[in-house]
Amino acid sequence: MKTFLDPRTKAVAGLCTNAVRDLLGKGVREVRAHRTVSSVTSVACAAIIGASIMGAAPVVKPAMNETLAAAPAGVENEQVLLRGSTSGSYFWDDGSGRLGDTGQPAIGKPMQQGLFASPSWPLGTEGYVIYNGRRAKFFIGDRGPGTPSSDGVMLDIDGKTFADLVGASWNPDTLTVGSSQGHIPVEYVVTKWGDGPGKRGTPVPFSSGAWSSS
Repeated sequence: MKTFLDPRTKAVAGLCTNAVRDLLGKGVREVRAHRTVSSVTSVACAAIIGASIMGAAPVVKPAMNETLAAAPAGVENEQVLLRGSTSGSYFWDDGSGRLGDTGQPAIGKPMQQGLFASPSWPLGTEGYVIYNGRRAKFFIGDRGPGTPSSDGVMLDIDGKTFADLVGASWNPDTLTVGSSQGHIPVEYVVTKWGDGPGKRGTPVPFSSGAWSSS
């Protein structure tokens, strides 16, 4: 940071500087004769300048990097449209028809990490879930859970994300998570409603038919 003197202090400093310069410009004998005067003048100038600085608030201009450092880090500008909690299961429907696969996701995109299923939210809805301090983004690309949603399981999490949340491995051969956990309690935050069919707001069971609302 740089401190700038106000005009009054600058003027005093200028007068003192000129006075000392005049003394130094004289001959050696005159300088010796005025040694005491020179010393007194210097001390007086220092005192006056010091008092001026103490009496006047300095103008402080922060450097650019200090301004950037003051900005909060890691803060996202997001719009929270809905927040709640539910139980989440996991799935992986890649259209292969193996191990319980029920076909390609309803949204028409390939199965991928971050693609969740909801029994009622509009397709294309975006947000994130939190479990034990771990956060994962999602978009709704399929329908489900089916029957479990009537028991309060309102999110089907893709298997890879589920594995990351519980700190386990994902087995692409068996389409299973290397954990005994089949359901986990999650907090969800919706940041954008999708344009596809479905119903906005608190999730409701698949049996309600809300998933087909337009």
